[in-house]
Amino acid sequence: MTDFQVSSQQTCSLMAQTPAQKRALSYALTIHRLFTQIMDSKQPADRVLAHYFRENKKHGSKDRRVIRETLFAMFRWWGWLGKTLPIQSRADVDSHWLSVMLSSALLEKQSWPIVIKAWGELANVEHELITHSNDIDTPLAVIKNLYPEIEFKLTELLPESFWKHHALDKQNSLSLVESMSSRPPIWARSQYAETSYIIESLNKQDFDANKSTHFPDAINLGHKSLNLNQLKLYQQGKIEIQDLASQTIGHVCDPKPNELWWDACSGAGGKALQLTAMMYSQDTDRKGEVVASDIRKQALDELYKRMQRAQVNHIQIKHWASEHIPVPIEHFDGVLVDAPCSCTGTWRRNPDMRWTDDLSTLDDVSALQLDILTKSSAAVKQGGRLIYATCSIIKAENEDVVSTFLANNPEFNLEPIINPFTNKEASTLTIWPYEANSDGMFVARMIKA
Repeated sequence: MTDFQVSSQQTCSLMAQTPAQKRALSYALTIHRLFTQIMDSKQPADRVLAHYFRENKKHGSKDRRVIRETLFAMFRWWGWLGKTLPIQSRADVDSHWLSVMLSSALLEKQSWPIVIKAWGELANVEHELITHSNDIDTPLAVIKNLYPEIEFKLTELLPESFWKHHALDKQNSLSLVESMSSRPPIWARSQYAETSYIIESLNKQDFDANKSTHFPDAINLGHKSLNLNQLKLYQQGKIEIQDLASQTIGHVCDPKPNELWWDACSGAGGKALQLTAMMYSQDTDRKGEVVASDIRKQALDELYKRMQRAQVNHIQIKHWASEHIPVPIEHFDGVLVDAPCSCTGTWRRNPDMRWTDDLSTLDDVSALQLDILTKSSAAVKQGGRLIYATCSIIKAENEDVVSTFLANNPEFNLEPIINPFTNKEASTLTIWPYEANSDGMFVARMIKA
């Protein structure tokens, strides 16, 4: 059940008696309003939530945590929770809605017992049922314990539209669902500083920072929320927040000293900064250069700010403002095309997107991806590398686009890639969340003969 349209004004049929119940009901009203706004407007949940907190300064850190984590938990488990909610209850904060919020808290073993107890009281859920759920290990067993009359399947935690496009066997499908139902860690990358120094400094500031076993500059920051504006290492440009799957793309590019690279769809420039840092770590003369382009001027403005913070001046910014590529043809040692896509690989970090995204336009998306890849390939010089990447885990946007491109451009050939998380060689690489504890991404590396 993924449709969620609420046209009537928010109402509440519950009466809180105790201070704990009043506080819990206030949370419920806020979460319901935010959830409804996100589902109806299809705006990103993190953006809606950030705007709400900016406009409502009354919430302390504990309030923000309850609201944020419950909201995202509801999206994470909505494939099950939506089945328990009668359609007539969707515009009303009633006992059914309180049961949904209570269930999301129990599924994630959330640690605010007073609020959970009050939600149970308002929803008329037996306290023994709540206590028993806390003793159950698996989420599927928890939801079956709460709603024994309803049948639940793990695959329901991702929308039916996704399963129409997937090519995984049963075991890997279940592994994908299980990973998508857990919170990913925050991944960072050290730049222009020793990783050991960064980790030591973060640990002194009470961050649970650990070095990755896969890449020398990757850092796992755990699940603690970060205020980057208060993190001195970030303000000094010594650390960038970048998911491990995204970092993998830079290592597949493997830029060499003195090379010229074009990041054709750079966005805010995380990979352009990474490519530059990788080249500079091998070349103290800093003769290599990266050109970053995007059709979105605002994203390039953000890249400029990040360059200033990191004191990087070897990235040229060129706005891609027409049908023609903004760089010379046959000029670059490497071209990275991180193409716009469905973003299904980010559903673990952004669980709301699995219920608000529209996968019915994949044919149009894949046609756009092929067009961008084809145009960008003209900038690769002979012997140069062409990297195609997406944050999608759908074959139509990945292997199918690459296959069509290669059929139309025989001067390019796939170069095998070693999967850093499995050590297996493959013609293309899909980074699965359950293998890397990260987002999902796809990457192919091609050489121009």
